[in-house]
Amino acid sequence: MMIRIARRKRSGIFGFFVLAVVIACVSKFFSAPEGKNDDTAPGYAKSLADELYSPHAILVRLKDQAVLLRKNSEEKIFPASLTKMMTAIVAIENLTDLEEEIQLTHYTFDGLYSANASLAGFEAGEMVKAIDLLYGVLLSSGAEACIALADHIAGSEQNFAVMMNQKAADLGMDNTRFENSTGLHDENHYTTVEDLAILLTYALQSDTFREIFTTPRHATQPTNKHPGGITLHSTMFEKLDSRNISGGEILGGKTGYTNEAGLCLASLAKVGGQEYILITAGAKGDNHPGQYNIRDAMVVYNRLGESISK
Repeated sequence: MMIRIARRKRSGIFGFFVLAVVIACVSKFFSAPEGKNDDTAPGYAKSLADELYSPHAILVRLKDQAVLLRKNSEEKIFPASLTKMMTAIVAIENLTDLEEEIQLTHYTFDGLYSANASLAGFEAGEMVKAIDLLYGVLLSSGAEACIALADHIAGSEQNFAVMMNQKAADLGMDNTRFENSTGLHDENHYTTVEDLAILLTYALQSDTFREIFTTPRHATQPTNKHPGGITLHSTMFEKLDSRNISGGEILGGKTGYTNEAGLCLASLAKVGGQEYILITAGAKGDNHPGQYNIRDAMVVYNRLGESISK
């Protein structure tokens, strides 16, 4: 895809020469073709795609939606906990008061322990403010926070999934279907990294979503079960050795993992003064050692920073 770079007024022949060199270099090093055949990505993008542990990837510049790298971006994947980005934005758009208290019940936890679902640390019978549940969804990847919000907003998780699918349709996520709010594996619960890029691009326009997505840790407000509150940690920032990358920093992200989905990551970075999102999915390994989804993000963003600096 041709990268669109805004023209700026320059004085003198040298200024035009510099601009031409910048456009040529960035286009050469980070470009991806139109169409569905991601395997034909030329030059640097194709070489970098081959280096990734993740079999599915897409890199997008937020400013103009230029796609800089693709790798099997339209193939079906299981999103695991990247699902929770949709859970969060649908909840944000349907909650009337983020300070409203929502009660978690014993039914909230039905099936979550047996499924080995990730939990934020809330308890049955706990009254938790909606905003803290949202932090539990995106930071700690808490399945109980997802279910509590879904039940409160739609009456059931099944009804909430209908709302998620309607939002996906509204956004043009044509290759996506949600069966639940948590991302627990279901053969009929699937998407593509391209569709997830559409979702994250949209969700980041919400100030509330962006604030949570870019927060490393959050202390919840006191509740009847936790008088001192609890501290929620971002599953991505916990795995990062450093937020710093060449020419910028990683601003936020959401991890995902199931046996069927592999290691997944949706991330936001600022490089060379511009914001970029990267979605990767399907990397081998488990959720403890060998965080190849994190490694892939660092490689892509660092190469991007190096190409811009050149």
